[in-house]
Amino acid sequence: MTRARRPWWFIGLGVLAVSLLVALGVWQLQRLQWKTALIERVEAGLIAPPSAAPGPDLWTGVTSDTAEYRRVEVRGQYLSSDDTLVKAVTSRGSGFWVMTPFETDGGWRLFINRGFVPDDWTAPTDRPKPEGEQTVTGLLRLTQPGGAFLRDNDPTGNRWFSRDTVAMAGALGLGQVAPYFIDANASGDGFPIGGFTVVSFPNKHFGYAMTWFGLAAVFAFLLCRATRPDAVER
Repeated sequence: MTRARRPWWFIGLGVLAVSLLVALGVWQLQRLQWKTALIERVEAGLIAPPSAAPGPDLWTGVTSDTAEYRRVEVRGQYLSSDDTLVKAVTSRGSGFWVMTPFETDGGWRLFINRGFVPDDWTAPTDRPKPEGEQTVTGLLRLTQPGGAFLRDNDPTGNRWFSRDTVAMAGALGLGQVAPYFIDANASGDGFPIGGFTVVSFPNKHFGYAMTWFGLAAVFAFLLCRATRPDAVER
């Protein structure tokens, strides 16, 4: 007696499933290549001497792949505008990032993340603003539009959960600012405390790729078993 053949749609679905799993594995290998290059660039930038912060003519080329976490330096002075306090959770507990508008010697503006203050250190006297000409060195970070997970920024209520430089500038009436901010290095004692940037990139793409390829192999084996030539009983 001969077993019934599998219908064509069953074979088609099996081939489609195997193809999809292989495609996911290839995609993860591509992500691995991208993440490895990113990590190498960032690690090289962290130990390199600081370069000049990019001005307006270079802003279109400032992306996560080309500039973020690069060590930069800028000269100018802090503006008299109010600081913007952005909710933060660090190794020191809950508090705020102190985002201060800064005007460079070139006449363009950006925000400097001067560092962290605890929840109960939010009065202007708790975070004195340096006066006069300043040289600020730190890490370039891209603007963070929108807010945090399940928490939108509220410019009208002055409640901030992400460092959205464009929205913060709009709330303060600053006009155009850089599409990035600088996480300032630690300097001196007291608050705000700079140098809190955590640079860490999980890189599990190789493991993910092997998982998808392994599943593809299992599905291919089962498909071959299910569609092999029917046996005939003697």
